[in-house]
Amino acid sequence: MSEAPDPWPTLQGWFPDLSEEVWEKLRTYTDLLREWNQKINLVSRKDMERLEIKHLAHCLTITKFLRLMPKARVLDVGTGGGLPGIPMAICYPQAKFTLMDSIAKKVMVVEDIVERLALPNTEVLRARAEELPRKKTYDFVLGRAVTALPVFFGWVRDKVAKGARNSPANGILYLKGGDYTEELKSSGLTPAKIWNLDELLPEAELGEKYLIHFKL
Repeated sequence: MSEAPDPWPTLQGWFPDLSEEVWEKLRTYTDLLREWNQKINLVSRKDMERLEIKHLAHCLTITKFLRLMPKARVLDVGTGGGLPGIPMAICYPQAKFTLMDSIAKKVMVVEDIVERLALPNTEVLRARAEELPRKKTYDFVLGRAVTALPVFFGWVRDKVAKGARNSPANGILYLKGGDYTEELKSSGLTPAKIWNLDELLPEAELGEKYLIHFKL
């Protein structure tokens, strides 16, 4: 059986603006995620061979569009194994990240990974979005295939602080797979922008994957 090709040179070619320090931490992150995934199923086992391409590259596409000012506040809801929150915290050390999940064992894993990566800009919470204090708001709320778009929007719409210091303007950034049109039509939600990630990165063969921005 032939060895799988090294994915890192390919990723670095796709995201040339990321520094070597960032790549080093991203490599460590995927090592830690693989280590934990043998004990707790955080990412589908069949996806582990393509972890860097299918999952990490998918999350890193956000860096093509997102520009964060110092001390920007970002909430990752339903972080699971730390996706997309941990890669984003590595890529944006100037911002403050809160990674949240309602499942205790996932929170335990993410806490361990964050500690071992020494990410001082990252906190981890066991909670549901609807349980967060009303006064606690963020510049951006991230989600990756957590639930249906209208449900996610209802959970987090009051968690976004108004503002346009960052680019794009403050709001929700949701990584969505498959057809999203019916969900938007039935809910009446109007995105500010939709990026087709498969068109952006066809070599990754992401399939029907989109990044949807709701401005609030």
